[in-house]
Amino acid sequence: MILIFVAIGRSVHDHGVKLSGMISTTWPFAVGMAIGWLILVVRGRSATSFAAGVTVCLATVSVGMALRVVAGQGIAVAFVVVALVFLGAFMLGWRLLFAGLGRWRNSSRTN
Repeated sequence: MILIFVAIGRSVHDHGVKLSGMISTTWPFAVGMAIGWLILVVRGRSATSFAAGVTVCLATVSVGMALRVVAGQGIAVAFVVVALVFLGAFMLGWRLLFAGLGRWRNSSRTN
């Protein structure tokens, strides 16, 4: 999802989707996502839970934005909001869907 987010953003802002530009924009978020997953592993958390998704999403965006600043790439409030909404929808959406399906299956079995 990070690659799709980056490709859409680069395309919309006429930066193109050349490999070097994609890597330059992607790496801060990929590092943030890796840190989010590392947090889950260290804490022994299930990767599929909604709480795990929140952890990974927040790590992806917060670390990603911090690394962008350190790398001189800059950030804007609107960019932070778009990143949170887009990545949050895709990192959390499927977890909500599966949780809902699980509840639906359990309720249909008890009836």
